[in-house]
Amino acid sequence: MFSIIDIVATILMVGGLFFMITGAIGLLRLPDFYTRLHATGKCDTLGEVLLILGCMVYQGWSFVSVKLFFLMFFIFMANPVGTHAIMKAAYYTGLKPWKKGEPRM
Repeated sequence: MFSIIDIVATILMVGGLFFMITGAIGLLRLPDFYTRLHATGKCDTLGEVLLILGCMVYQGWSFVSVKLFFLMFFIFMANPVGTHAIMKAAYYTGLKPWKKGEPRM
């Protein structure tokens, strides 16, 4: 039989996998650079954090969990800042956002 910890860890990891796949689909289906980067930035951050949280629950309280917590904290801080910097650099170099009615890039 499975314990409650195994079930909770599996639910968290499946949730993380769902968001990672959703971000990959958004990368393929959305029309321009900005919307693609928005989808992957949001979904990948949440997906990675849920996967790490599932690993922390599965591992239990240990030194490995502390390392995973710091990794999760770094991802929460670095991914949104990196996504914002990439979008800002693209806008300043002249990449115009897509408008309805224009062909997809």
